[in-house]
Amino acid sequence: VQLQASGGGLVQAGGSLRLSCATSGTIFNSYVMGWYRQTPGQQRDLVASIATGGTTDYADSVKGRFTISRDNAKNTVYLQMNSLKPEDTAIYYCNTVPVVAMRRGATYWTQGTLVTVSS
Repeated sequence: VQLQASGGGLVQAGGSLRLSCATSGTIFNSYVMGWYRQTPGQQRDLVASIATGGTTDYADSVKGRFTISRDNAKNTVYLQMNSLKPEDTAIYYCNTVPVVAMRRGATYWTQGTLVTVSS
């Protein structure tokens, strides 16, 4: 399963970052795509999703600050994160919604990208 997340980094509170997720055309054109995030000791939560037709949905914690979008020509999903807060610090992953990729009986996740927001 090709899901390559990138774009994380260190940013000050109030700053912005844009994450990218490149995937295969098969996945991109068939599934709702989402960005998830996870902090140590916590479950992985869905923060934003975008359907093949472009309908978007956001967790309450990021509404008005994050924007998910997709580039159909590049099979890439983006997450524009503005007005970042220290509580946005997490590893961000992209995957389908719901997660359909399985490996050895568990959901399959590729490497995420770390976002660190300093206060």
